[in-house]
Amino acid sequence: MPRYPEIEPYDHGMLDVGDGNRVYWETSGNPHGKPALVLHGGPGSSAGPNLRRYFDPAAYRIVLLDQRGAGRSLPPASDPATDMSVNTTAHLMADLERLRAHLGIERWLVWGVSWGSALGLRYAQTHPGVVSELVLTGVTTGSDAEVALLTRGLGSVFPEAHARFLAGLPAGERDGDPAAAYNRLLESPDPEVRERAALAWTDWETAMIPAPPGSVERFRDPVFRLGFARTVTHYWGNGHFLGEGGGGDDDQGVVLRDAHLLKGIPGALVQGSLDFGNLLGIVWRLHHAWPDSELVIVGEGGHDTGAAGDDALVAATDRYARRG
Repeated sequence: MPRYPEIEPYDHGMLDVGDGNRVYWETSGNPHGKPALVLHGGPGSSAGPNLRRYFDPAAYRIVLLDQRGAGRSLPPASDPATDMSVNTTAHLMADLERLRAHLGIERWLVWGVSWGSALGLRYAQTHPGVVSELVLTGVTTGSDAEVALLTRGLGSVFPEAHARFLAGLPAGERDGDPAAAYNRLLESPDPEVRERAALAWTDWETAMIPAPPGSVERFRDPVFRLGFARTVTHYWGNGHFLGEGGGGDDDQGVVLRDAHLLKGIPGALVQGSLDFGNLLGIVWRLHHAWPDSELVIVGEGGHDTGAAGDDALVAATDRYARRG
């Protein structure tokens, strides 16, 4: 089933969430429909208009927002003066609660892609009464093991690109945590150091996560590139701010450890068979620890699941629309 036609928002605004931050939000579809919240990836991407198309506009009240520092939210992470200490997972979840109250929504379906899936899972675990269903794709849980895979483990798969990635770091920091080391460069007072670090980081992103052309194009914008790299390294270098850090025994991580807290929340997991995140078996383990979930594996799909993944995602939101 293809995605729904393009639509425009019927309302939008900037929500003051404190700490000097204002978060951009918009609503589209049916103002009286089933509420659905869309969480973009990154961290540090933005909520593009195509994300509205996974929902029947006659059935859903579709809520999109740009997370702190991203997209149209202010202040932007691309501004070196923006305080990133008030941009954490706990802050983002508090923002979701402020937005839910602002819009007068009691419960909503939560749809997340990539980092948005980790944020959606943790939000549902800590606020189960307000999440009616979860629909997740490009699934990740923000564990230290996943970050280690993406910053070091895939070096043997893309050795030339990984060598360039490590060469962008000071010699004394190449054996440590690449995300944390790059974040230090991106916090440098020297704009040339920041720009070189942002370019090296996004070059590695495009090497290890083959993406649709539009996704690669955005990295050519130096402002987006800097804000994205600064945000993602801030999260990856700090265990995604998941309380005790993303890691744990058996590479489990906090989100997978607490999968039992999702009991009673129906969920659809749509994952590409060629997504490198599958090398750790995270989505399979999550599915088996969460009995109310269904797992759809898309053959030939990567982190972006393509047309077949779109079909499965639309089928899930259509099915959940009928739950009321």
